[in-house]
Amino acid sequence: MDTYRTGDEGRAAQETSFRAHIAIAKRYGKPLVIHDRDAHADVLRVLDDEGAPDTVVLHCFSGDADFAAECVRRGHLLSFAGTVTFANAVALRDAARVTPIKQMLVETDAPYLTPMPFRGRPNASYLIPLTVRHLAEATGADLDELCAAISATGDRVFGPW
Repeated sequence: MDTYRTGDEGRAAQETSFRAHIAIAKRYGKPLVIHDRDAHADVLRVLDDEGAPDTVVLHCFSGDADFAAECVRRGHLLSFAGTVTFANAVALRDAARVTPIKQMLVETDAPYLTPMPFRGRPNASYLIPLTVRHLAEATGADLDELCAAISATGDRVFGPW
């Protein structure tokens, strides 16, 4: 659900589609990957209404520490992109600090959200280490342990690569 660019006229269609995606994920036993932009309360409300599938991933997590804590409490996974490296992303780093490393993933969201110091250029998978290193620094996690946890979570959720 994305209320950043979608006006009131498009929100009902988004919610209907989101509910259908939840049903599909539950029917087929697949992880539900959620795009949530400025719709945190609505995402949780719809998940509560429909019942969340076993695995929920908040793609390109964009919430604050309170939203992260609620997602963690529910057992959801938070996937961080290069935005966590931006100087103005204090709320994202606070969210990462309340996220156990076993509930953390990383992503590029390529070609967007390139981590610093390459912000403004196209993003690609070779830049993921910058995001992971920044997460380790911001959260105080051991880099090797964080890498192992992210890899294990990715294997568990999406299968071995």
